[in-house]
Amino acid sequence: MAGGYTIELFYSEEDEGYIAVVPELPGCSAFGRSEEEALKEAKMAIDLWVETAKKENREVPRPIGREILKALLERAHNLAGADSL
Repeated sequence: MAGGYTIELFYSEEDEGYIAVVPELPGCSAFGRSEEEALKEAKMAIDLWVETAKKENREVPRPIGREILKALLERAHNLAGADSL
């Protein structure tokens, strides 16, 4: 279920571990001692966030991560095409 949501990952000196934040889902974040652990925890947090929102009849935001990537790739392709003219 977690697929498609943006996961921002950074190292926290203070916490001595990695923090994963999901910008599309307010308050959705996770912690791990390694990048892999933080990503795994973030995917579980996404699933729980969405499940809870549905149970409470709250709106579940659409994942925009793929849309942003697609738009960037299309723009790069268009710019590359313009350069070759």
